[in-house]
Amino acid sequence: MLDARKLDYGTLGGLAADLAERRISAVELLEHAIARIERFDGALNAVVVRDFERARVAAAQADKALARGERRPLLGIPMTVKESYNVAGLPTTWGMTWFKDWHATEDAVAVARLKAAGAIVIGKTNVPFALGDWQSFNDIYGTTHNPWAHGRTPGGSSGGSAVSLAAGYVPLEMGSDIGGSLRAPAHYCGVFSHKPTRGVIPSRGHAVPGTSGGMPDLSVVGPLARSASDLVRAFDVVAGLDDAEATGMRLSLPAPRHARLREYRVLVIDSHPLLPADRDVRGALGRLADRLRAAGAHVATSCDALPDFAKLARDFVMLLMPVIFARQPAERLAEMATRAAALSPDDDSLDAWRLRGAVATHGQWLAADARRFQAARAFREVFQSFDVVLFPPMPTAAFPQDENANDGTIDIDGTSYPYLDQLLYASLATPTWLPVTTVPLERTAAGLPVGAQIIGPYLEDRTTLQFAELLEAEFGGFVAPPGY
Repeated sequence: MLDARKLDYGTLGGLAADLAERRISAVELLEHAIARIERFDGALNAVVVRDFERARVAAAQADKALARGERRPLLGIPMTVKESYNVAGLPTTWGMTWFKDWHATEDAVAVARLKAAGAIVIGKTNVPFALGDWQSFNDIYGTTHNPWAHGRTPGGSSGGSAVSLAAGYVPLEMGSDIGGSLRAPAHYCGVFSHKPTRGVIPSRGHAVPGTSGGMPDLSVVGPLARSASDLVRAFDVVAGLDDAEATGMRLSLPAPRHARLREYRVLVIDSHPLLPADRDVRGALGRLADRLRAAGAHVATSCDALPDFAKLARDFVMLLMPVIFARQPAERLAEMATRAAALSPDDDSLDAWRLRGAVATHGQWLAADARRFQAARAFREVFQSFDVVLFPPMPTAAFPQDENANDGTIDIDGTSYPYLDQLLYASLATPTWLPVTTVPLERTAAGLPVGAQIIGPYLEDRTTLQFAELLEAEFGGFVAPPGY
């Protein structure tokens, strides 16, 4: 039996080698994960759907396969997936009570690929209602807590995903992102995540319960892990065109731009013009920039080619709100349309844009869509001069949990700002479909993790993943929260 600490926080590569060399069995590794969940999850409430008995059967089968000499990238590795994924035989609710009895009949594409690679799905992790918050609570499963500070959010909507990793339950998770849902939890819990270029990982089977297909225009699915190399291993498993297994069509992505940290050209942007990041977040990015310069990388803090962030943010809101409000009752939409019509034409606040976006016509959406592609073209020019852009995942470290926060404010260095304006920190990469690898950097004086978004060129996921690996090797990465 391996050292317990290695089992708690082992990497995919290390654990796969241990399984292959029979230093541990898949059954033993699974039972260790189950014991961790049973020990800690009463307080954290991350793994809200448990499938331990089927997992035990799968682990026994994995041991037989390993004994026969089979080698697959994830053979015998236990993992959890976000509750919003379909897993055959398990409920998918998105935290909405009217779906609490709905069960999937087949696996999402990403889940099927993970299983085919040998992963053992042992359960599903908590989400906010309708995946619509940077906290993770709902009336079916309750509230998930951050292992770094139980009164703080773990993030959302992949909040349970990040907690499952940070608490040492499993080494791999699958989440999703439209408004920072992979990036915020990774930042708040001190783990890694990858938001892929739109379309690189199929989202089919990650959809509102009872519907077919995948998520709309802006949404993507992607892995979370405790190391950048683990993200790469998972990405290699799940990336590829939908129906690739049947058609044989392969997806070929560009290789990383560089192999050494000193070869990278890095643009560092530490805040959004419409919502400042706090001193902890800005300080962490500033110190990273200094370390990168010392390591020989070219680092800049401005670029004339960047799109107008304020305009891009408002267009992002216009594109996103129809997705969020698409299934609202007609009477509510009519009431919102009346309120939107009463707004002053000069009201350029994000609240006003959110209201207008919720009831936007298709023509208005198309106009924002056209401007979105102008911003994407601007980023193409940026990436002629730079290889990656570093940006905060969120404006603060994990904030105190508050079930009424959507109607409230967020404190940033003593000043209150609208809570929902934090969406701005997803507005660079989501509407432009750019890949983002989120990495942990350091911890605040209060002991809360702080991370960074590594934003890369369109379809150059391997560049952001490689840069994350180089950062981790040079400066360190995941640190376990105290007590776990």
